[in-house]
Amino acid sequence: MKLTRREHLALMGGALTAAAIPAGLSADGHTVHEVQMLNQDPENKRERQVFVPSVVRAMPGDTIRFIATDRGHNAQSNEDWSPEGGTEWKGSINQEVEVTIDVDGAYMYECQPHSSAGMIGLILVGDVSGNYEDLKGQRFRGKAKQRAQAYFEMADEMLAAEA
Repeated sequence: MKLTRREHLALMGGALTAAAIPAGLSADGHTVHEVQMLNQDPENKRERQVFVPSVVRAMPGDTIRFIATDRGHNAQSNEDWSPEGGTEWKGSINQEVEVTIDVDGAYMYECQPHSSAGMIGLILVGDVSGNYEDLKGQRFRGKAKQRAQAYFEMADEMLAAEA
């Protein structure tokens, strides 16, 4: 499925808004970013099985809090989609999970039961140049392929805006 311009802009707007307004600060002064695990995108009802926001911009030491807003989801890393030496995590179904990421790079993560349905997300931590292009070359299956492409486009725009 190809995203329409309106759907792409809605996804990008939500990701940019969430990246610009972090959820809060941790006890050590780092940012805590909240990502909801949802059955349906609140801004695009046709998109199901999503992380919101789908793209997060973070710095080393920041925490990502995955909130089990809807039942039946988890959030977990995939060693093929993380930088070398990067943080790995595996949340349980229906449970909130927090991960503090200390290693620069790009991290694609998934909901294990819904990965092929496209339930993936992207975290950009600090300097992503070490693995970002390699991650973009990874093979994604099912709906995850289209979503990954859209998320990389959003990430490219975020990174270009920082330059």
